[in-house]
Amino acid sequence: MTVYAFIFARGNSKGLPGKNIKLLGGIPLLAHSIRVAKEVAAIDKIYVSTDSDDIAAVAADYAVEVIKRPEDLASDTAPEWLAWRHAIEYLNARGEKFDLFLSLPATSPLRSALDVQRCLDAIDEKTDMVVTVTPASRSPYFNMLVRNDEGVSALVCSGDNVARRQDAPLVYDMTTVAYVTRPEFVLEQYGVFAGRVKSIIVPKERAVDIDDIYDFKMAEFFLAVKGDSHVEE
Repeated sequence: MTVYAFIFARGNSKGLPGKNIKLLGGIPLLAHSIRVAKEVAAIDKIYVSTDSDDIAAVAADYAVEVIKRPEDLASDTAPEWLAWRHAIEYLNARGEKFDLFLSLPATSPLRSALDVQRCLDAIDEKTDMVVTVTPASRSPYFNMLVRNDEGVSALVCSGDNVARRQDAPLVYDMTTVAYVTRPEFVLEQYGVFAGRVKSIIVPKERAVDIDDIYDFKMAEFFLAVKGDSHVEE
């Protein structure tokens, strides 16, 4: 089973400019994903897909090959699925074939190698995609609302008649810790939920997804706590 890991990191981040190379714990954000990928023995090769020369330079510093992403696949509106497809087609054109596609977004720097391995172990012949989730702090049955332009609001699941919190299904937030699928699924389909999806639960402290400075500060906090606990051990 050949596993290729990909880190998709564009340079034009609006929520937190330059976030993919912003230093977190003394190293660029991107480097956290690279380091974890190198800890997973099942991963055969690691690639960084980017449109940015600065991000490409960081990838080179960590001895990772860069796939240059076209500008039209690096905009705010370009679906990342198409960047996935581009990377696979680029390697296929070079004659490189592999069994499993693993995406490790740079924005989830606190994942562990065990989290990644559990995702790889979860895919089977009945599963098209493995994603990661973490327990949600809010429920569509009790405190998540939809509203119209006039402010009229209703519960997301208002028609389900769940009167007690204990009776409501457990709900989860999807995270960006890892995505595992087969290259063929990416080339033939157009989204994560186009097939049968399985999820792996990851604790919140390892599932921070950095989109803005507040997320970044949260990641700094959890990284510091992790460091302190390591020292105490």
